[in-house]
Amino acid sequence: MDITSTQIEDIVRQVLGSMGRTAPASSAAIPSKVRAAMLVGSKKIEVQEIPLPQLGDNDILVKVEGAGICGTDVHEWKSDPFGLIPVILGHEGTGEVVYVGKNIKTDTAGKPLRVGDKIVTSVISCGECYACRMTPGRTNLCDKQGVFGLIGEARGKAEGNRANGWFADYMVIPGEGTTYFQVNDLNLNQRMLLELACVCVHALERGQSTGLINFGSKVLVQGCGPVGLVMITVLRAAGINHIIAVDGNEDRLKVAQRMGAKTTVCFKRPTEDTLDKRVAKVKEIANGVGVDFAFQCTGAPVAAADIYSYIRRGGGMCEMGFFVNNGEYSINPHFAMCNKEIDIVGSWDYSAEDYPKTVAFLHQCEEMNIPIEELITHSFSLDEMNEAMETNVAQKGIKICYKA
Repeated sequence: MDITSTQIEDIVRQVLGSMGRTAPASSAAIPSKVRAAMLVGSKKIEVQEIPLPQLGDNDILVKVEGAGICGTDVHEWKSDPFGLIPVILGHEGTGEVVYVGKNIKTDTAGKPLRVGDKIVTSVISCGECYACRMTPGRTNLCDKQGVFGLIGEARGKAEGNRANGWFADYMVIPGEGTTYFQVNDLNLNQRMLLELACVCVHALERGQSTGLINFGSKVLVQGCGPVGLVMITVLRAAGINHIIAVDGNEDRLKVAQRMGAKTTVCFKRPTEDTLDKRVAKVKEIANGVGVDFAFQCTGAPVAAADIYSYIRRGGGMCEMGFFVNNGEYSINPHFAMCNKEIDIVGSWDYSAEDYPKTVAFLHQCEEMNIPIEELITHSFSLDEMNEAMETNVAQKGIKICYKA
């Protein structure tokens, strides 16, 4: 009886699986080393070969297909504010599973996980701090929260796993104590946008907790970088019919309209170049009083100070622009908050529980023809990661990615 190479590969998988190891999806052997974009100094990434740790019964090995570059990655690349150097960055990544330890049967949501599946990672919570014990549905508040690609040298050494960031050709996921999701139903671009979209889905839920966001609400989004633009898509997919986008870049405001914004306000237009002019335009649109709710998506303190002026009395806002310390701003609490009696919520990344909802959101974009994938404008190879960071800093394009 003739046996094909495919049948032989299936037999090898079955044998290795019975031994607690799963063979790679391709015919290539599991590598002994990983090529990774290692951040070794300020604005200095070097591609290095690092040893792949011994894979155990609770480990998953992923062949990386791509990863988005986050503003947090750029901040770390510029000045190491988190004290992580040397580190392999990248937490918006995805790839194909090539090894599954025998103790790993399902992903965090209970879906079966096998070799050949597409996968993304989420947050790592300690399970022991006050937030983890008392508010298990808000694990993003964990005092010791970890994120792949932002874990750092100390933890990597402690785990014996330096291959814990997505800016590499392979990545090891320690299956115990981490969160990860099988996402076979999403294409590569959707998977690379999933983590960023999850930030915005979480922010929407924080905003909805005020009771001020509904089909009739007029909602303002300040800042049309990647976060603001995805926030617009999330609002549109949620049925918000009048979204007002505020930015200083006309090209990005055009993209905002493509994503679902009905009105744009540009602080570089002569008719909108002062706060008073911009507020007058927003009030004219929003029933003469101001918007019902606003999302502050910039990391600029001056913008954060402005946003209160757009909000009506009894309205609300969500601050989601300061994921790193970008400084302070001054407001008059009487006029900005108390006199208006506005509801203010902050939004800090996401919990693992937000991932399945975000997958549903990406499918909703397909149903509603919201062109979210157009936000990916540039992609770079592993050897071009310094150039990728420079492109991001220069605000050329919108969403910059690493593609293997």
